[in-house]
Amino acid sequence: MEHRAPPHPRNRTVHRSPRGGTAVTPADQARDRIRDDAVEAAFGKLDLDTKTLLLAGRDMWSLPAVPAIGLQPLVMSDGPVGVRGVRWTADDPSVALPSPTSLAAAWDPRLARRAGRLLAQEARRKGVHVLLAPTVNLHRSPLGGRHFECYSEDPYLTGAIGSGYVGGVQDGGVATTVKHFVGNDAETDRFTVDNVIAPRPLRELYLAPFEAIVRDARPWGIMTAYNQVNGATMTEHQYLVQEVLRGEWGFDGANVSDWMAARSTAGGILGGLDVAMPGPTTVYGPALAEAVRAGEVPESAVDDAVRNVLRLAARVGALEGAPAVVESAPAPVDGRALARELAARGSVLVRNKDGVLPLDTSAGRTVALLGAAARDARVLGGGSATVFPERVVSPLDGLSAALPEGALTYAVGADPCEELTPADQGFELVAVCRDASGTVLGEGGLPTGQVQWIGDDLPAGATYEAMASIEVRGTFVPRESGEHAFGTRGLGGFDLSVGGRRLWSGVQEAGEETDPFEAFLGAPHERARVALAAGEPVEVSLTFQVPDMSALPLRAVMFSLLHLAPRRDPDELIAEAVEAARAADTAVVVVATTERVESEGFDRSDLTLPGRQDDLVRAVAAVNPNTVVVVNAGSPVELPWREDVAAVLLTWFPGQEGGAALADVLLGEVEPGGRLPTTWPARFADAPVTGVVPADGRLEYGEGLFIGYRAYERHGVAPAYPFGHGLGYTDWAYDRLEVTADAVRVRVTNTGARPGREVVQVYLAPVRDAVERPASWLAGFASVTAGPGESVETEIALPARAFEIWDEEVRGWRRIGGTYEVRASHAHGDTRLTATLDID
Repeated sequence: MEHRAPPHPRNRTVHRSPRGGTAVTPADQARDRIRDDAVEAAFGKLDLDTKTLLLAGRDMWSLPAVPAIGLQPLVMSDGPVGVRGVRWTADDPSVALPSPTSLAAAWDPRLARRAGRLLAQEARRKGVHVLLAPTVNLHRSPLGGRHFECYSEDPYLTGAIGSGYVGGVQDGGVATTVKHFVGNDAETDRFTVDNVIAPRPLRELYLAPFEAIVRDARPWGIMTAYNQVNGATMTEHQYLVQEVLRGEWGFDGANVSDWMAARSTAGGILGGLDVAMPGPTTVYGPALAEAVRAGEVPESAVDDAVRNVLRLAARVGALEGAPAVVESAPAPVDGRALARELAARGSVLVRNKDGVLPLDTSAGRTVALLGAAARDARVLGGGSATVFPERVVSPLDGLSAALPEGALTYAVGADPCEELTPADQGFELVAVCRDASGTVLGEGGLPTGQVQWIGDDLPAGATYEAMASIEVRGTFVPRESGEHAFGTRGLGGFDLSVGGRRLWSGVQEAGEETDPFEAFLGAPHERARVALAAGEPVEVSLTFQVPDMSALPLRAVMFSLLHLAPRRDPDELIAEAVEAARAADTAVVVVATTERVESEGFDRSDLTLPGRQDDLVRAVAAVNPNTVVVVNAGSPVELPWREDVAAVLLTWFPGQEGGAALADVLLGEVEPGGRLPTTWPARFADAPVTGVVPADGRLEYGEGLFIGYRAYERHGVAPAYPFGHGLGYTDWAYDRLEVTADAVRVRVTNTGARPGREVVQVYLAPVRDAVERPASWLAGFASVTAGPGESVETEIALPARAFEIWDEEVRGWRRIGGTYEVRASHAHGDTRLTATLDID
């Protein structure tokens, strides 16, 4: 059994198809010519006003149609774990895949490509042409609040997984917009921050994943970020967009702004921004036509942008007379099955003392499952990536289905959620829109108590002009008896009733939130507490008074009905869990972050788990030596008890089938396939890079090249778990390493008793360096599978770029010759074989 990595693209000449990754055939070339001709024919029929309208969103999620040239509206949708579509509703459910950190943890671009194909299938089903994904910003600091939506701290791994993902989506004929170009590596003040990044780290780290994806996958779209880089706003950054992205790399797709990021008409179009989103009011459209007529903008700049948009439409089949790149959809993908496989493949087993996993399932063996997160699974991160799956399999669901009757007990133990959140478990809700007379205009189902309607995302029949109120109403069946808290989030007037009794009426004013989205949503506020009995339905109602939005450039309604279940004494809950653990053969504790810890819009201030979860783990581990901890978080958290438990399994945000995948892994039906895509610090104080808060509007990337494992090695700090670490259910011997200037060959043997998968990682370490560089860096990887006792070989290309640095004096790449140690490794720092390589 053998896996050969393809030669690196820099070492060969290959013509790329519009889908990327495959050679162009004569038929492809003929279709390209037809597509180009159709774009030019359509372009020739447009006047200035129509051209500028094509560059501005007509609404929240689409560009305008032009029937006269056979152009359909181009529809966009948020990703990257699913395709929500154009409405924030559960009426049209979406498959929810595991978080991007989980996808990267699989270290498998082919698997990422399969995920992309599923998302293309979802997009086509929902009439979406453009997926607003993937997010390929780096894990510069573990505090980044949106890191669950990014892949890794390493640019090479990020580029490889991102290329697979983009290739898969575009295999299905759907465009991607690789984001956020560039430097959006934290959330604090993201709309205004100036990220100051020296040329070398900018090229070698932050631009590198984008460059790799443009080269290897030919994405049809890029999304430029909110932030500035070195004094220039990214939506107006002529150097990085026009000279680097388009000029050096040859990107020929459409450049779309992040939502509300475009600030300047002339600055945007001259800076290479093709599309200003959302609409209908943007800095393009009539404002751009006026700028051309006033001589402030050359019409040729508008023409270039229009051609890019028409080319995008042609590629996705939205332009009459232009053959779509993909005219027949690929074979159907089973979304549930793939989501389950992805969750297992991305699970990272970082500790497994005495082989406690997989669990012994022989007759009579019992498991105590503990933690509120085991019952109420958090399967995805917060913010614009949110989708609403048809079903969610929690750890409790998954293990209950997999274990024999009577083998599983459950106790809450500790709840990570300590504040009100949008009404969810036990609630069945609809939103009813009324005019000033009380007449119903329309209604729609709600996935939770959160209303988030932006632009035309309204129930049928409702309009902003006619709506006077929105009532969130329905029934709530409590799971626990006791005092339930209800509250509101949003700005404006509210009336809250439970059980037919008005509990609160008032107005919520704006607070001190700095992020525009946070400011618009407001802060959560408790309004009343009501004693309710478990299992007894009660009517709930929250009415919101819709303000006049006629003067706003973007109309939206965002508010929430909030709820918090009765709070029992934390010590009592932990004591119950301890007794359950004491009586069981194995204790499985599920710990998690919450949406108030990891989400778009803000960064973290520390890496601690919320609530009393650490206390729960310590108490359980003290009475049961077979304690397994499942960490349900999108990015690193502190695990102060990690040496006191038998096993630690990281499941990230595992998607809708996460509980089923967890059962598969714990019971040994499948191997935990993941390796860490980011270094896991022992404690926050050990993290080399923690600065995410700007000073006077500037965030200095003063660490230069040294982030992630590069920084840990430079500073001599041992992490809890290194980059690339992960255990399977078998062992591997590294037998032989052969090295040439272009590739390495590694032979490994499965020395265990089970089939397994190993990720062979190749690091380069200069023996005597003539320039300042990290002590070592990832240069390539490949995965192999083998049965017990079987040996396999894999060939891994050594890309030319791995030996190069960005020379700031000549503003170009320079090859650094000399002697390198080539390390075949199980993880960074866990080197199994070495060889030396001399290059010119």
